[in-house]
Amino acid sequence: MVRRILHIIVFILCISGAVSGQGKRVALIETNLGNIKVRLHDDTPKHRDGFIELASKGRYNETLFYRVIKEFMIQGGSRDSRKAPRGRRIGYGDPDKTVDDEILSHYYHKAGVLCAPRQPDEENPFKQSDISQFFIVTGKVYRKGELDTMMMAVNRPIRKKIIKEVFTQEKREKLKRLKAEEKLTEAKDLATSIKKDIDTRFKMAHGKLLFSEEQMKAYTTVGGYPQLDGNYTIFGEVIEGMDVVKRIEQLKTDKFDRPYTDIRIKVSIIK
Repeated sequence: MVRRILHIIVFILCISGAVSGQGKRVALIETNLGNIKVRLHDDTPKHRDGFIELASKGRYNETLFYRVIKEFMIQGGSRDSRKAPRGRRIGYGDPDKTVDDEILSHYYHKAGVLCAPRQPDEENPFKQSDISQFFIVTGKVYRKGELDTMMMAVNRPIRKKIIKEVFTQEKREKLKRLKAEEKLTEAKDLATSIKKDIDTRFKMAHGKLLFSEEQMKAYTTVGGYPQLDGNYTIFGEVIEGMDVVKRIEQLKTDKFDRPYTDIRIKVSIIK
């Protein structure tokens, strides 16, 4: 009986991995604080292949984890971090190493995911990634109430704008007139139509923040950084060495978020 249950658990985990797009390719990120293994996702092939190509050429080797922010992420790989003197601002990336975004709704920024940085929307409206660098999310563990508040803060202004567009002054006056004339059935039909229109537009609106049950569970247990969801490409996940990631996260940093202790990187594809 116990063996059968274990087989079922293994099967579920395999199915889960297949659905999430986790691939067969594994990269080893060696640092002077320990090693990190990441599995690359197959359903983000541009990022996977770009990362593998640069790693195979030694492009990330001897670069630094040059940007470290507690309860957020650790970022490295930028070529200008290689042999960079202390105090210099670094991390400008490589404009020749951009790839189109592969932002997928089933990936979200829980702790341990491997992501590609990019330039801000003002300069990069199509959210193209700079695959010459990468970052690993650390984030923090949230309470459910914090996530509810976060959703409300983003979604309420969107809904208010839609209500203003749909529930015009003309419709307000018509609804008021129908009620005054006691044409309650017509008033109810109009109110229902307005509400349906608002709900439909809100459902289709861009920029909303809605957490699934799976996301809520992840952000309230392992943690992460949900503010990034839908804005950056996630192309892998740490499978070993999250303790090393956390150690790097705790390092003291300068005003540019660069650790005072240089954390050098060597990346190789081991599978």
